[in-house]
Amino acid sequence: MKKEERLTLKVYSKNPMYEWKRLFQDPFHRLEFDTTMYFLKQYLPKKGLILDAGGGPGRYTMELAKLGYDVVLLDFTPENLELARKQIKKAKVEDKVKDIVEGSIVDLSRYEDNTFDAVVCLGGPLSHVHNEKARQKAVAELRRVAKPNSPIAISVMGKFAVIMAAPKSWIHEYNNRKHASDITFRGEDYMWHGKYYCHFFERDEFENLVKGSKINIQELIGLEGLASSDSDGFNNMPKKYPKAHKNWMEFHYKLCRHPTVVDTSMHMMILGRKR
Repeated sequence: MKKEERLTLKVYSKNPMYEWKRLFQDPFHRLEFDTTMYFLKQYLPKKGLILDAGGGPGRYTMELAKLGYDVVLLDFTPENLELARKQIKKAKVEDKVKDIVEGSIVDLSRYEDNTFDAVVCLGGPLSHVHNEKARQKAVAELRRVAKPNSPIAISVMGKFAVIMAAPKSWIHEYNNRKHASDITFRGEDYMWHGKYYCHFFERDEFENLVKGSKINIQELIGLEGLASSDSDGFNNMPKKYPKAHKNWMEFHYKLCRHPTVVDTSMHMMILGRKR
């Protein structure tokens, strides 16, 4: 197991409940979930078997199961999968979750070509894959197991949003000049959440990676969009300024495809189809 894989396994093993709660902890984090689901609902088939690759403790698996899809959950971390089993049982969607599997998005060899009616890899698992060659292999695997012309959704963490947020939230990562340079110019971070590995993407890099794997890109979306520049301000909107929040959300769904918005979002998502 590579150093970066050990680091990823360690950080997600520590507190799987954090990742389960992450998307619902406040309006800003909920924006990633809501925007993802908004676009998935437009592109997923009406029914079928979906692979949730790198699905963690199963937040999206459970949501897709509630919508009537059959789902296979695959994740690298046993602790995530243990929590997923409990949450899936609690939600009473066990009949729709066809399998819960420990595995890596870089190696989906347990599945034959053209197995799934849709493949999703959400929240940023690809950002924890080191290096570029391995990331290319992961995207190729996600494509391989999807049926021809079926939707493939992949989201990653964005580099420029992290740099913009650094003065407020991650200033310690800029104390070391070499480390700061690696993040700024290469997207490589070995101090993510303290001492773990993450690769942050630019929009062009992400787009070229997916295109290179013979996936036709239909949407490139900034999931938190322009809220990425002021998460605290966005968190105040729903209760203090509900009308403004409603208007902002309406405009968000129109603006979140703009290249500048994508490139400055905390998470960006590609929705494509297998050629």
